[in-house]
Formats: sequence, C-alpha cells, structure tokens
Amino acid sequence: MTSRYEYWIGRRYVKSRSANGFISLISAISMLGIAIAVAVLIVVLSVVNGFERELQDRLLAMSAHASIESSDGRLSDWQAWVEIAERQPDVTAAAPFVNGQGLLVFGNNLSGAELRGIDPTLEARVSGVGGTVLEGDLESLTAGQFNIVLGIELAKELQASIGDKLTLTLAEGTVTPAGLMPRYRRFTVSGIYRVGMYEFDRRLAFVNIEDSQKLFRKGDDVSGIRLAVADIFNAPNTVREAALAGGGGVLVSDWTRRHVNFFRSIQITKSILFVILLMVIAVAAFNIVSTLVMVVRDKQADIAILRTAGATPGDILRVFVTQGTVIGVLGTFSGMVLGVLLSLNLEGIVHFMEASFGVKFLAADVYFISDLPADLRIPDVVRICSIALVLALLSTLYPAWRGAKTSPAEALRYD
Repeated sequence: MTSRYEYWIGRRYVKSRSANGFISLISAISMLGIAIAVAVLIVVLSVVNGFERELQDRLLAMSAHASIESSDGRLSDWQAWVEIAERQPDVTAAAPFVNGQGLLVFGNNLSGAELRGIDPTLEARVSGVGGTVLEGDLESLTAGQFNIVLGIELAKELQASIGDKLTLTLAEGTVTPAGLMPRYRRFTVSGIYRVGMYEFDRRLAFVNIEDSQKLFRKGDDVSGIRLAVADIFNAPNTVREAALAGGGGVLVSDWTRRHVNFFRSIQITKSILFVILLMVIAVAAFNIVSTLVMVVRDKQADIAILRTAGATPGDILRVFVTQGTVIGVLGTFSGMVLGVLLSLNLEGIVHFMEASFGVKFLAADVYFISDLPADLRIPDVVRICSIALVLALLSTLYPAWRGAKTSPAEALRYD
C-alpha cells in the first residue's frame, strides 16, 4: 500500500457505489447545502455592496461633497468664498446655489417641490446632475428664460413634459392694498432628469441661479456654495479648513453628515446579514458530521480490514477527513461559481423576472432606488469561501476520530 491510499479511499467513499447508495445521497445533499449557503451569502453581500455604492454615487451626484452656507440663508460676496475655497489644495471646484420651496401647478395637478438655483456651467464642476438628464438639457437653464428641469417622478406627478408651462407659487406673499397676495411665476419645462433615487426624482427641480435670486428676492446673495473635493472621505476636514480660511461665521456640512444614517444602517445591515447567513453555512457544514458518522457506521468492516492489514489510526483518520474535505471543497467551489454568476447577472435576471411576471421587486418610493444593483467584491468571496472551508474541515474531525478509534475485533465480531 502506498502512503496515499487513504486519500484515494476517502475520495471513493464520496461517490460510494455499494449497495447502500444512501451514503452517496447524503454526501450529495451535504455538498448541495454548502453550495447553496455560499452562493446565497455571496449574492446577498453583493447586493448590499451594490446598494451602498449606488447610494454613494447618486447622493454625491445630487448633493456634492460639501457645502458652505450662511446661517440666515443669504451668503454675501459669494464670489470671494468661491475663490477662497478653490485655493484650498483639496478642493477641486466650487459653485454657488440658491435653495427654496414652492408649489408647482400644471392643469389640475399640483405638487410641492424643492427648487435649487444653479449655474449650469459651474454646477457641472461639482456634481453629476448634467449626466442624469434624460430629456432636454441642463444648459437650457439660461438667465431670464425662467426654464425649469424636473425629476422624472415629479414630472409624472404633474403629468408635465418638455415645453409645458408650469405655475410656481411661493409661500411668501406680497402685501398689497387688497391684502397679502401669493407670489407666483410661470416656468417652462426644459428638461427631465432621472437619478434613480425617489427622494430626488420626486421633489427636486432645478432653475437658473439668477432666476431663483429674483424669485426669492435675494438680490446678489446666494444660499451657499457647494464644493467638490479630491478625497471624499476627508470632506469634513476639507470644508472646515475652507470655512476657516474665509474667516468663519458660516455653516459647514458634508455628504457624510447629511446622509450618515444611510451608510450607517447599510453597514449594520451588512454585518447582521453576514452573521445570520454564516450560520446557514455552519448548519450546512455540520451536515458533514452526520454524513461521516453514518459513513463510519456503514464502513465498520472496511475499517477493521484496513486495521488488520496494518493501517494505523492516523491512516483511518485521514480517510474520513479526506472524504469530508472533498465534500466541503466541492460544495464551496460550486457555491462560489453559482454565487459569482448570479451576482454578475443579477440586474438582468431581475429585469427579466419583472417583465415576465409583471411585478416590481423594489418600489422606488420605499427603497430610495428602483434598481437592484450588485457589486461583487473579491475580498468578500475569498472570506466567505475560506470560512466555509474551515467549517467543513472542522466538521470532519469528530467523525474521523470516531472512525480511527474503531476496534477491529469488535467490528468483525458479527461478520
């Protein structure tokens, strides 16, 4: 007998062709359980990673990296603030904005909306709003034209399209001899954007910054300036340094502060899902214990013959460790392949199922985004597969030890 015979026997036991085919069946079930558990964990973590990536990209596209605002909503001499901010080494660009709210009316449809006055040329340097426009053009927001760019959900709510004229009514009124009269202005829809987040698509509209200054009676003042920074994760320090360089006395904010709850909840959810699904892998791996215990009982005579032929307890131990390891490796590898394939094609699969069955898996007004993204990360795959293999290996130790302790005389007494 060669020194590798125990590994050959262990591999043969995985696909036993003896009369007792039940052993092969439960080995296959154990492999399938590990494969499904590994695949599910890879897909779930990929989806969570995808949500985190999409939220970050879309939030930054609409919200910029950081902002400097006045406490009273009127930032004077904003051109100087832009120059000061852009002189900071970590600031790549700065652009002014005006924020306000109003009621949009088109025909019999009306909806509240947040208005953001921007300079289209400067805005392109600090955000990705221009890349989200589906119809029309952000450059259509020229001063004095009173054009407006709506989110796609807001346009659907108003049943408005390109070229339609909306009425914007402001909460601030004008005092006249007849009393307090609401102020309103007609706007022409010149563009429709879709960022894929209901929060923005439903409530945010863009107008030219000069038009918004006239509308909200700010004169030459703005609400604040928005910054684009080189390192988004250092945005809090960068915007603070820019504010101090300008003399302070302003309010600073950044994307981590405005949306910290989103990302914190995603990280907590990811950790909880990882632990829960890791337990599923553990259950599947521990099925190997029951499989090998049954194999040991079924192969008592074989163990006794090997022992009487000179096999040591260590050789018997390696036979069953090899069998369990083969089950774990095959199950893990199959689950990895399945999980990677599903993750890479998940969006297409979801779209196909939604079109085939007429269902919508993600309601945009509930889940912030309407797509089901997947971001497959190699470190996650390696970590999942490594844990699955370790658990599978640990599951083989007790049954293999029981097999190695089998007494040849006891096993052959009734044979």
